[in-house]
Amino acid sequence: MDAMPHGLLPTELVIGHPEVDAQHDEIFCRIESLKNVMLEDGQPHYAELDSLVDFFKLHFATEESCACAAGIEFSAHAREHLKSLRVLSRATADLRAGRLDLRTFLRYLEYWFEQHINDFDKVLGHRLEDARERANRGL
Repeated sequence: MDAMPHGLLPTELVIGHPEVDAQHDEIFCRIESLKNVMLEDGQPHYAELDSLVDFFKLHFATEESCACAAGIEFSAHAREHLKSLRVLSRATADLRAGRLDLRTFLRYLEYWFEQHINDFDKVLGHRLEDARERANRGL
C-alpha cells in the first residue's frame, strides 16, 4: 500500500483499503490542524470544524459505497455513522454554546475517531478483503 499523503494515520489503524485509509489519514490531519490552531489561540474555529464534519459525511458515504459495491451487509455500521454524526453535531453545538470545553472536545474527537476505526472500520476492511478474494477466485 502506498504511504499516506499526510502520514498521520497510525499503522495499527490501517484497514487495508486505499481510499478509506487515505480518508482516515486526511481526517487525522484535519483533527491535528484543528488542535494546533484552536489550542494556539484558545478559540474554536467553526468553519474548519464544520468542514471536518462535512468530510466525515463524505467519508461515511465512501465506506457505505465500498460496502455496497462489495455486496457487504452494512446496516449496523451505517446506523453507527448516523449516531456518530448526531453525537458530533451535539458536541459542536455544545462547544458553540459554551457548554463544552475546547480541550475536552478535541480530546474526545480524536479518541472517538480512533475507537470508531478499531470497532467498526477494521471489520469493514477484513470484509472488503474477503470480498476481493472471493471475486478474484470467481465466487
